[in-house]
Amino acid sequence: MFIKYLRILIKFLYKVEVHINESAKDTHGVIICNHLSFLDGLLLGLFLPQRPVFVVDKLTAQRWYFRLFLRYIDHVTIDSRHPMAVKILIKEVLKGRSMVIFPEGRITITGSFMKFYEGAAFVAYKAGVPLIPIYLSGAEKTPFSRVTHLIDTSLFPKITLKMLAPQIVITPEGLNAKARRAYLAQETRNIMMRTRLDAFEPESLFDAVLTAKNYYGRGKLCSEDINQIPETYAGLIKKSLAVGCLLSKHTKIGERVGLFLPNSIGGVASLLGLSATGRIPAMLNYSAGREGMDAALVAAEIQTILTSREFILRGKLQPLVDAFPDKNWIYAEDLRKTLNLKDKIWILKASFNPHKYLPKLDVNAEAVVLFTSGSEGKPKGVVHSHASLASNIEQIRTVADFTSLDRFMLTLPMFHVFGLTAGVLLPLVSGGYTFYYPSPLHYRVIPEVVYDKRATVLYGTSTFLANYAKYANPYDFASVRYVVAGAEKLSEITRSIWMNKFGIRVLEGYGATECAPVIAINTPMAYKENSVGLMIPGMKYKLIPIEGIEDGHRLLISGPNLMKGYLRYENPGILECPTVDGLANWYDTGDIVSMDSAGFISILGRSKRFAKIAGEMVSLETVESLFNEAYPEGFHVAAIRKDESKGEAIVIYSNVLKIERKAIASIAKERGVTELSVPRDIRYLAQIPLLGSGKPNFVELTRLAALEVD
Repeated sequence: MFIKYLRILIKFLYKVEVHINESAKDTHGVIICNHLSFLDGLLLGLFLPQRPVFVVDKLTAQRWYFRLFLRYIDHVTIDSRHPMAVKILIKEVLKGRSMVIFPEGRITITGSFMKFYEGAAFVAYKAGVPLIPIYLSGAEKTPFSRVTHLIDTSLFPKITLKMLAPQIVITPEGLNAKARRAYLAQETRNIMMRTRLDAFEPESLFDAVLTAKNYYGRGKLCSEDINQIPETYAGLIKKSLAVGCLLSKHTKIGERVGLFLPNSIGGVASLLGLSATGRIPAMLNYSAGREGMDAALVAAEIQTILTSREFILRGKLQPLVDAFPDKNWIYAEDLRKTLNLKDKIWILKASFNPHKYLPKLDVNAEAVVLFTSGSEGKPKGVVHSHASLASNIEQIRTVADFTSLDRFMLTLPMFHVFGLTAGVLLPLVSGGYTFYYPSPLHYRVIPEVVYDKRATVLYGTSTFLANYAKYANPYDFASVRYVVAGAEKLSEITRSIWMNKFGIRVLEGYGATECAPVIAINTPMAYKENSVGLMIPGMKYKLIPIEGIEDGHRLLISGPNLMKGYLRYENPGILECPTVDGLANWYDTGDIVSMDSAGFISILGRSKRFAKIAGEMVSLETVESLFNEAYPEGFHVAAIRKDESKGEAIVIYSNVLKIERKAIASIAKERGVTELSVPRDIRYLAQIPLLGSGKPNFVELTRLAALEVD
């Protein structure tokens, strides 16, 4: 009777919602759950359909406040340090009793997953029963959690409990005891990550920021730019509504509106304001030149572009503006002057009750248009939905422990998908603070800003990170705990200088604009050198064999973070949904990868970055690595040209004036690399052409390679 009334009371106080998978309802197994607070055991005991036995550590059971509840709960007390503890649990499960085990072994102190232990999976494996995953949310907001310093807590927040389908535990053949334990711990982690994603419900971009404001507090500082005026969630939302209100007079719902702005609070407010009012921000690349800009404007049918006079002046971009006189250029400085009393009243009302005054957005509708770099052809418009962006953010948060204490340093431009998702949206959703810096090329200044702002997270390409390290004082990055490299292969030189000079392990990731962008990433809990890490949860993949490449496969992927489709210059405004060999919602990355038994991915190169020489496939990245090893102080990029006798030939561009081909051949011989990887066509370029993202401009280099050799 006591339990019945307690269940009613707890459900009333915490507005508890329980979602139970039908196949799990009457299943006997080992129940695993994320651990958010001291309430978790009580919640599971009251609301699970099974009446399980709880595993309680001996030291915990001795505490007086636990003893009060344990008298009402079926439990097994064990000494977790005793070697016979697991055998006791296996015996209990074999009796037909379902058992609850928190596989993290402790309450989270970050709000994200902690380290996982293999015990729960081992018990299920030995007893021949499934793992039954549960995802709890909301309990971390109570005063009974250990993250009260990270979020806005309340006495009685809404709590949700979702029990998902049972998972059978199978281990590979031939594993020794140590390898089996490691496998089971990783499998538990994978199951819990999938459980979190299955429980995730995506929101529109603006709604996600509103949720974060309520979760972390309206007065929580979330952003700052070079104007040195920090902004709170409440202030950013108000600015966003102001921009959305004013731009709605010049645009219509569903229209794609160009954003031609640098990293700044104003740029972020413009992005959110357009999105909130049902417009689709199209992130224009101001470093793409006239041709790249034209391709973007035509493909996405953009007529209105929001920019800033100060930005145009400082960036010396007036010729680019003048090149498109037929477009409706709106300047932020002029827009502000049109704000009237009626607008101010609407902004105030919408701030307090946004869902009443803003259009309801379909999470699967267009949210943002980004543009490919054009490194291998004319830029394409990549259309992402609210759901695809939100899903990728949740996928990242599932594998990384970003918190509201993190301070992000964003130097990558917002028009680049890495900068937009990981640098703008992820911190806002995670409660972090972000300093928006307008250019990644200020190599001497950026380390000073990181030091001054006590940044804990820094993103960059290998090239940018190498240059920051070159000019930084060893103490400039003392506060940094995450350095993530993407957009190009992480060089060994960059990796070693960060470790040797700063004691920081650079975490290399892998992604594509079409995937919002993260596909795989190394994390502190799952790291392998010379790889791009494990594929993030929620992704499906296929590996297609490639003729002539023994260990490599072409990577096809699908997942909730996949784009809606392409907008092409050749077919303006028409959305082409992603398909591969007739399969809808699959994307061919064009990358050649290898994957080890643990799932770590290594990028061998792009399919377009392999030369077929005398019938043999040669990786251009292998060629570049040979030159990087021989001349580490230089920058070396390979391209392909036609060759009458061998089909194709490799051209290497370098900013090192004198290169000895014998030195390259010697390294290739030591590595066992084919001599075809040592090109004879070596050309000096004082300045290697780059795109705004920091990637080499392969289109320009291929054009140059086709020219006659002097």
